[in-house]
Amino acid sequence: MKNISFFALLCTSLMISCNTPSDSEKEVLITEQLMVASETTVKGPRFSLVADQPIKNVIFMIGDGTGIAQLYSGQLQEVGPDGYLHAQRLPITGIVKTHAEDDLITDSASGATAYSCGIKTNNGVIAQDSEGNECVTLMELAQQAGMKTGLVATSGVTHATPASFATHIDSRNKYAEIAEQMVESEVDVILGGGLEYFIPSDSAGSNREDQLNLLPTLREQGYSVVLDRQAMIDEDSDQIIGLFSPSGMPSENRIPSLAEMTNKAVESLSSNENGFFLMVEGSQIDWGGHANETPYVVREVKDFDDAIGVVLAFAQENPGTLVIITADHETGGMTINGVNRENTVVDIAWTSTGHTGTPIPLMAYGPHAVEFSGWWDNTDIGKKVADLLGFENFPLIISADN
Repeated sequence: MKNISFFALLCTSLMISCNTPSDSEKEVLITEQLMVASETTVKGPRFSLVADQPIKNVIFMIGDGTGIAQLYSGQLQEVGPDGYLHAQRLPITGIVKTHAEDDLITDSASGATAYSCGIKTNNGVIAQDSEGNECVTLMELAQQAGMKTGLVATSGVTHATPASFATHIDSRNKYAEIAEQMVESEVDVILGGGLEYFIPSDSAGSNREDQLNLLPTLREQGYSVVLDRQAMIDEDSDQIIGLFSPSGMPSENRIPSLAEMTNKAVESLSSNENGFFLMVEGSQIDWGGHANETPYVVREVKDFDDAIGVVLAFAQENPGTLVIITADHETGGMTINGVNRENTVVDIAWTSTGHTGTPIPLMAYGPHAVEFSGWWDNTDIGKKVADLLGFENFPLIISADN
């Protein structure tokens, strides 16, 4: 009887200690208000399943740091409670578990590597396993299969997510080395920010520590280098690199928008009869989450959703295009915590300024989209894409000793 009483007391004590926030935890909980759109907008009809057929194009879209709350908050402000974002028009929804090899809470490097290589690795590692061996990425296999390839991001293009599809390095923070590898990656279209690591240290805006200028090298390799929106629109080269800001692209009044960059990438890549593999990242949803800034997040959700609209329009007109929309992790522990009497303002609560381990959503449209329904580990998504494209021996690890 004494043992039972002790056990009950212990459980009660644990429950009290676990459910009573400390002073530091109370400081983390930040609440902001979000205005709800007064009019309902539906961005288009919901898509139906399409007949399975061989996949020609894959467009893999990653909303960095995007959980259900980020999407729903974007919906509430832009299209209202009864509206639908483009992201909500797809017929298939799944859920993705995101842990890294060394941590139950992943970062963008290990999260993107899970997709690009189909393996778990340590946080901070780009397209290598935890032993330092390189893994062959979906983008590299697509190139070997004769497909064109592209990367689009609103961060610098040397950031973790785009880097994990085209480069291999033991630390995501080695941006200058990532830029050098990016030049040699043979990716056909690269659009985003990050000029700072492609220009020598004595150039305005550079963040390199040496005098290496990668822009002439890119031109020698056949790339057209564009540095502003109009030059991007006018360029008709098969190989384009667009670097539109020194680091991450401005969130407010972004020029070009993610939708415009995505449209240019699709336009350029779709000329290839063997199809293409394109990765598009809405990078700064994550940054808004780290800052616990709701306006930043919903602004970035809109930018990402506009790009989704471009992709869905292309997929509908080009059968054989598989669209996958997901995230690498959730950021900020964002949740909708209350509403006013008129249902015009909701409270947004933030529980963290970092990443969380909460599983994240996945949406899919196109041939074989139904195969992404259900619960998945993030590595399963990369493996499934490889299987659908007929890429054998994936995951594929190249020993560092070779």
